[in-house]
Amino acid sequence: MVSLCIKTNNNTAIDYLMVNIAKINLDDIVFVKKNFSKYTNIIIHYRGNNIPEFYKELASVITNCIIDKYEDSIIYKLLLLNYFYFDEIDMNIIKNNCKLLIENKHSDTVSVETNIANRTKYLWASVLRYISYNKSIFLDGFITFRTGEYINCLDEILDFAVSQFVVNREYAEFIEMLKIYISSRTPCTEIIHLIYLNGEAILLDKQKNVISLAKNNLDKCYLSDISFSANDYALNSLLSLLPSKLIIHLISPADDFINTLQAIFGSSVSICTDCDICTIYKSLNKTKGSY
Repeated sequence: MVSLCIKTNNNTAIDYLMVNIAKINLDDIVFVKKNFSKYTNIIIHYRGNNIPEFYKELASVITNCIIDKYEDSIIYKLLLLNYFYFDEIDMNIIKNNCKLLIENKHSDTVSVETNIANRTKYLWASVLRYISYNKSIFLDGFITFRTGEYINCLDEILDFAVSQFVVNREYAEFIEMLKIYISSRTPCTEIIHLIYLNGEAILLDKQKNVISLAKNNLDKCYLSDISFSANDYALNSLLSLLPSKLIIHLISPADDFINTLQAIFGSSVSICTDCDICTIYKSLNKTKGSY
């Protein structure tokens, strides 16, 4: 017979463990909950012969319990430790963004996806190793001192969430600055057509003549570190020409650049996907693609 005592004073964790230990698909498991002055002990006895499988199943239950009932507080403690300079509102936003990353199991960064996938594996391995050689496990102490690889994964995920938050905030400030810039000036041009083709912008005037993209005539203080590469010049030109109406002809699907233009120019923007201009550039694009 092998036995293990799980110690904790986290009531939600206790309830989780009691429910899920009962679901372990092995015979000859007996467990009981005993309340003491400081901690509640969950005592588990296994009288069967498949001891390695018992430890694996129990390690899975404890691992899932830690992730489900402790991970939020672990992330918040890491925030307080490493990113104490954010205020409470920002911390909650970052924590929620971190949770969404983990729940979605996806990001644009391979290392983050790897950490999301590995955190459970590392934690499970740590739990299995510990309970295989110890008769009791104090959950809070175990999490603090025995889960280094798991904590490192969370720290990397959190670091990415913080970077995302900072970029998004800078982007919002950049958009707001340009909106103020536009609202403080009188429009210089009645209509500009923007053809969006294969991720690049072509500007046409009211007579549908191509407008040369301005590269030097915009105040540098209105440039952002957030770059759209070649489309920076299109944005520069639009901010110089300040159209009353900006018609965006989507030959290619909208992306971040188009979303940014809509955010900056607001109600001045209209989207078109089927007009004479659209037809011409769609035809040109097909002809170009056939070579």
